[in-house]
Amino acid sequence: MHEIVTLQFGSQSNYLGTHFWNTQESYFTYPPEPESPVNHDILFRQGIAPDGTDTFTPRTLIYDLKGAFGSMKKVNALYEREDEVNVEKSGVWPSKPIIQRLAPIQQSPYQTHLDAGLDPPALDASTVRYWSDYSRVFYHPKSLVQLSEFDVNDKLMPFEKWDVGMDLFEKLEREDDLVDRDLRPFIEECDGVQGIQMFTGVDDAWGGWASGWMERLRDEYGKLSIWTWGIGDQGGNMSVPREKRLQQIENASRSLQVLAEQSSVYVPINNIPRNQPAYLSIDSNSPWHVGALQCLALESMTMPSRLRNSNGRRGTLQDLEDTFNSTGKRRIAKLSMSIADPDVLSERVTGENVQAEKAGSTGSHRASSGEEDELSEYDIDMFSKDYRIGVAKSGKKEHVFGRAEASRGDWNLGDERDPHDRFGDGPAIQRFSTRLLFPLLDSFPSSVVDVGSAPREKLAVHTGLTTSTAVADQVRSLEQIVRRMHMVSIDEREALCNGLQTIAEEYDEGWDSGSDSDEDD
Repeated sequence: MHEIVTLQFGSQSNYLGTHFWNTQESYFTYPPEPESPVNHDILFRQGIAPDGTDTFTPRTLIYDLKGAFGSMKKVNALYEREDEVNVEKSGVWPSKPIIQRLAPIQQSPYQTHLDAGLDPPALDASTVRYWSDYSRVFYHPKSLVQLSEFDVNDKLMPFEKWDVGMDLFEKLEREDDLVDRDLRPFIEECDGVQGIQMFTGVDDAWGGWASGWMERLRDEYGKLSIWTWGIGDQGGNMSVPREKRLQQIENASRSLQVLAEQSSVYVPINNIPRNQPAYLSIDSNSPWHVGALQCLALESMTMPSRLRNSNGRRGTLQDLEDTFNSTGKRRIAKLSMSIADPDVLSERVTGENVQAEKAGSTGSHRASSGEEDELSEYDIDMFSKDYRIGVAKSGKKEHVFGRAEASRGDWNLGDERDPHDRFGDGPAIQRFSTRLLFPLLDSFPSSVVDVGSAPREKLAVHTGLTTSTAVADQVRSLEQIVRRMHMVSIDEREALCNGLQTIAEEYDEGWDSGSDSDEDD
C-alpha cells in the first residue's frame, strides 16, 4: 500500500505539521462526490473508536514539550472512553489520593466553533497561541507524546542546546525503547511502508533529539527511505542576540552532520526564505505564518507520493530521491517554490500555446538533442541562510546534478520524463504534475500569499528539490563559521568540521576540478 509514517519533533515542526494534516483532511470526499485523487491510506490509518465507529487518523507521532500542546487533549472525543479510569479503585495506596490539577488551557474560539459544528471565526497571528489552536484533525491518543522533563519557553531550563536534546533521547531510550514503544505500532499496521518523513527543528535541542532518533531508526530500519525536513532560523535571524545566533549555527551544523549522513534525503528549510517576491507577506514572528509557507512547499513537493495512479503520475519517495541523488551520497537537497493564481496561470499558458501554434512550434520546454534540458526558475528559495554564504564568494557556475519537480496547475513545464533520459551532459530531471491545487483553508493565513486580483480558494504551486555544486559551497561556509567558534571544544570542533568537509566533497566529485573558471576542465 506504500504507507508513509510521519514524525514531528518540536513546536515549529508542529505548526507546519498542523497545516499539513489540515490540508490532507481537506482532500477527503464523500458520496456522491467523485473519488479523491489522493490515496488517504498512505498517510492515514483506519481504526475503531470505543463506541464501535470507524476512525481515520494520521499515521504520525507528535512530540513536544510540556505546555506546548495548548488545549489539545491526548484522548479526544473519538477515544474519550479509554480515559475513564477510577483512580480511587486503583488499590495502589491504602488512603484516598489527593488529585491536583493545573488550570486547563482554554480552547481557542476557532476550536470551540468547530466542536459545536459552526463556522469558525477568522484567525490572525494574535489569536493563534498554540499549534493546536487551528487543528482540524483528530489524532490517535498514541500519536501525542509530551516530554514532561522540559516546559515550553522555560527560561531556567531552556530546550536550546543540541546536547540537551541528545541527552534526553538517550535517557528516555534507556528507560523505555522509544522506537519499540511509540513507532513500531504504527509501522506494524502498514502493509508495505514506503518510508518515514521527519519534520524537526535543527537549530535547537530538537536537532539533538532528532539525531538520536535517526541513529536508532537506521539501526532498526537500515534500508528504509527516511526523509528529514530540517526547520529553523539556523543563525539567519539577525534580531536574535549574537550568542544565541552562534548557538543556533552550532546546533544546525551538528544536526547536519548526523542527519545528512543518515537520512535518505535531508532538506534544510529556513523559517524565513532567502528571497521573498512581492506576492509574499510573512509575519516572521508568527510560527503560524511561517509554518503555512513551509507547508505549502513541503506538501506540494511530496504530493506525487500519495496520488492515486489515475490522477497524475505517481511517484514514491524513493522515485523522487533517485532523481537528484544518483550517487546515493548526495542527500542534501535544496527546496524551491513558485506560487501563482491558477486562473491567471491557465489563461497565460493558453495564450502561450496559441502563439506557439501560430509560430509552428511544439511549445515544449525540452531542449534539442545534445543540449541541456531547460531548468525551471523559482521565485522562492527555502534553503537555509547560512548554507548560502559561500555561493557568492566562489565565483563558480552552479552545476545541477539532479532535480525532482512537482507542479500543481497549468505551469506548462514540458513533458513528464524519466530521470535517465538525459540530454547531453545535462542534469537528471523528473517531473510530476497534477491538476489538484493547494486548498486555501480557513486555518491557513490568507494574508501570506497575494496572487491575482480576485479572492482565491486554491493556489497553483511549482516546487523542486535540487542537488548541485552550490551545496558544497554552502556547507563549507558553515564549516568555516564553526571552525572559528570558541564555544565548542577543540576536539569536537575538529571532528565536526571534518564531517562537514566530507559531506561537501560529495558535491565536487566528478564535476569540480578545482579551477576557478566557469567551465569544467
